[in-house]
Amino acid sequence: MKNLRRKTLAAASAMTLGVGLALTGGLAPAAAAGPDTSYLVLAPQGANTSQAAARVAAANGTVVASYDQIGVLVVRSTNPNFATDVAGAGVESVASTAGLGTALDEGETVEVSAADVANATGDPTKEPMYGQQWDMDMIHLPQAHAVTTGSSNVVVGVLDSGISSSHPDLKTQIAKDKSVSCIGGVPNTSEAAWNPTTSDHGTHVAGTIAAAVNGEGVTGIAPGVKVAAVKVVNDAQFIYPEAAICGFVWAADHGMQLTNNSYYIDPWEFNCRNDARQRPIWQAVQRAIRYSQSKGVLNIASAGNSNVDLAHKTVDTGSPDDVPEDQQEIRDINSACLDLPAEAPGVVTVSAVGRTGAKSYYSSYGLGVVDVTAPGGDTRFRTQGVRSTLSDGILSTTFNTATRTNGWGYKQGTSMSGPHVTGVAALALSAHPGLTPGALAAFLEGTSVAQSCPAGVYNPVPLISSGPHAYDATCSGGARNSFYGAGMVDAYNVVK
Repeated sequence: MKNLRRKTLAAASAMTLGVGLALTGGLAPAAAAGPDTSYLVLAPQGANTSQAAARVAAANGTVVASYDQIGVLVVRSTNPNFATDVAGAGVESVASTAGLGTALDEGETVEVSAADVANATGDPTKEPMYGQQWDMDMIHLPQAHAVTTGSSNVVVGVLDSGISSSHPDLKTQIAKDKSVSCIGGVPNTSEAAWNPTTSDHGTHVAGTIAAAVNGEGVTGIAPGVKVAAVKVVNDAQFIYPEAAICGFVWAADHGMQLTNNSYYIDPWEFNCRNDARQRPIWQAVQRAIRYSQSKGVLNIASAGNSNVDLAHKTVDTGSPDDVPEDQQEIRDINSACLDLPAEAPGVVTVSAVGRTGAKSYYSSYGLGVVDVTAPGGDTRFRTQGVRSTLSDGILSTTFNTATRTNGWGYKQGTSMSGPHVTGVAALALSAHPGLTPGALAAFLEGTSVAQSCPAGVYNPVPLISSGPHAYDATCSGGARNSFYGAGMVDAYNVVK
């Protein structure tokens, strides 16, 4: 569902890294005549970036961030011929990221009123609003918390729109010394930079993972662990590839064991390796993900809200999403086109279910793509799509960016199911420290509760305004299947 699936890459303040190397017989400097544009410049795999940096300088570019660990430079240039001029020895590929911002799948936030918050009673052994967190019982959180609420040695990177550091349910949960804004691909560690500005998406995600048990609001799945804000969503609510790359590398280099990624990269829902423009982006992001895995990070990503069978992609009908809908294109796609980071090797991909445990109407799926499932909410199933029942969404922490106030509210999406898996993974690491990313991913799958495929064509919302077949989907597979992967994650199973 394209209009529910929005993502963003952010740009941060930059410190220029001067490059003073000269190329013998080098390129003639190009006149600064075009718009100031961001580029990713890739050195050959395994090579250092010094030769690439020299070519950048000769082509009238400025290196604003150098990720030598993966051979990627983030560059700014006003040279309209920069991509051509920088090519040569030491440069494997180059791509402008202009127009490659992906809108965050923000979804609607429905805030809980102050009166309802004040009157909430919930379970007195937990938090006042726990009674509205139907999703936590679904994954057996009370039983898990009787064993552990998580270890502060576990730090989860929330690659998203920032986390409100003043929220009463989160202010004690944030690893401020590991938080950063990656807007523009350049790390900025000031607290103001990594706080939310125009979106509360990251704050909602963080609450599901680690909201405190403190006698107010909600509980997170792993309130004993820490979360770090890794802001990759800019004020226009777009995610650019250079910000995601910065985020993965930052998490790897700052001791995070997990990252949550409730977004996709590129304005095209599927990033095609066989597309000359998109291939360098794909290569750079893959390098960053592989690097993070080599440093002990398990990356967890949402499958998306387009009700697409990711294992059988044939057409992309709603991209790019950084232009008006009437300018979007229809293009044929194939297996070379991937949903990143969800389809990157080693990433745990998560679909969404609603309150009944059945696939949420919007959730994308795919045999061999989806690894596990978790609650993401489904506000339409009760009415078969006619209208929403808001309490069937996921309740978590919010931040009103207009009034600059903290609160609690409902959202739905695979953006909400992803952090359930991340929270369960954080509990697993707390109970079983030392698990490698691969072993942890296998453990999550092995402890999940298998969910059976529904028979025939599945569509819980035949009365939705977009049409009776708008959300048709067919499940394939057996105990491991296209809707639910290995099954529903279970918090108790990973700690007992």
